[in-house]
Amino acid sequence: MLFIYTHKITHRNKYIFNLIFKDMLRIDFTLTAEIEKFKEFEGARLSYTINAVSDELFFSSRNLLFETGINEQNISVFDFNDNKVFFATGKSSALPFDVFAACFYLVSRYEEYLPHIRDEHDRFDAKDSLAFMHGFLQKPVVNTWVILIKELLQKRYPQLIFPENDYRFISTIDIDNAYAYREKGFTRSVGGYLKAFTKLDFKEIAERTRVLFGIDKDPYDTYDFQLEMIKKYKLNSIYFFLLGDYGVNDKNLPIESKKFQSLIKMIGDYAQIGIHPSYGSNKSKAQLKKEINRLSSVLHRDIIHSRQHFLKLRLPETYRNLIDMDITDDYTMGFASEIGFRASICTPFNFYDLDLELETKLKIHPFAMMEGTLKYSLKVNPKDALGKIEPLIDEVKKVNGVFISLWHNDTLNDKKLWVGWRSVYEQMVKYAIE
Repeated sequence: MLFIYTHKITHRNKYIFNLIFKDMLRIDFTLTAEIEKFKEFEGARLSYTINAVSDELFFSSRNLLFETGINEQNISVFDFNDNKVFFATGKSSALPFDVFAACFYLVSRYEEYLPHIRDEHDRFDAKDSLAFMHGFLQKPVVNTWVILIKELLQKRYPQLIFPENDYRFISTIDIDNAYAYREKGFTRSVGGYLKAFTKLDFKEIAERTRVLFGIDKDPYDTYDFQLEMIKKYKLNSIYFFLLGDYGVNDKNLPIESKKFQSLIKMIGDYAQIGIHPSYGSNKSKAQLKKEINRLSSVLHRDIIHSRQHFLKLRLPETYRNLIDMDITDDYTMGFASEIGFRASICTPFNFYDLDLELETKLKIHPFAMMEGTLKYSLKVNPKDALGKIEPLIDEVKKVNGVFISLWHNDTLNDKKLWVGWRSVYEQMVKYAIE
């Protein structure tokens, strides 16, 4: 067991100690603010305070974990052992930076609570993040720093036993639009024909007609391939279904469609199913509840997983709404415009509500890449895509974290805009499970 001393126990330092020692390093620890009790302890000891107590492993503290409220932080990023770090400390500290405060700043998404300009979809933009601005967005630095703590403890206290974590890969698929042409209903189908006709897109008119007459397979119907991948590579997969009301940014099938319901149930036999809260639900708890109930009624089970459509995440409101709906696990933590690690971590972690100064039970599962980011934001073509994806996987494997990918059913059709990307997906899977 590890005995930890700090001069003041707060919600913030309890949260980050639990994350680092209990969840990531998987060792028991006791936290105390009683200095005499700490001095008397004869086992492995760590202090996190202003000055060392005696001969323990000492980490010098900054103010962040002893504050309340959200304030601008004076951050200067520098290099240490090939790592980007910040919150510099004195030379007497085991590390030249306040590793606990730095971890908390990144994982709590402190910077997303500070004033910033939001993008056209009301999102925090990757380019405004500390990780992007200082070139460490593609590295899970929190995991790397935690390994530094582990190595220092092992060197000082060889009797401490640290269980090994296992690297894991999770394939996640968003179903924004289950079919391109099928099950849309008369009005939407006619609208689709008219739209194609005004563009003189006769190829689409012919394709739509062949699909609706059952001659050809719907181009978004890539589910046979997906199930083949699940079975062939024994994938741990999660699917997120959009069940919102029809709107400009929400265009999936009506839930009344029996074909759509059958698809959800069929995939539910092979993978976990979660809700994909619609664009319109982001500011309406009533709409969010309606969509969760729709999915629950189809599957006849409680819905506990979610990922926001368009990755619309506004802290802390979005997560509070999910908690109120009994969602336990969310997979939205990632950027639409850049690949990498939004919270600088590749391990699931509990959401900390900075406004309430409270650790919640909502588990956040950060994803590292989305195929649309590579194609549209970064302008990467299929032959170069793996060169972007594999280094992310390598970084996660290096720290025995969890690599989570995000793809969509329509991007796996190997047609039109997405020619070549189906192969990228399978090659990514092969590399990720090696």
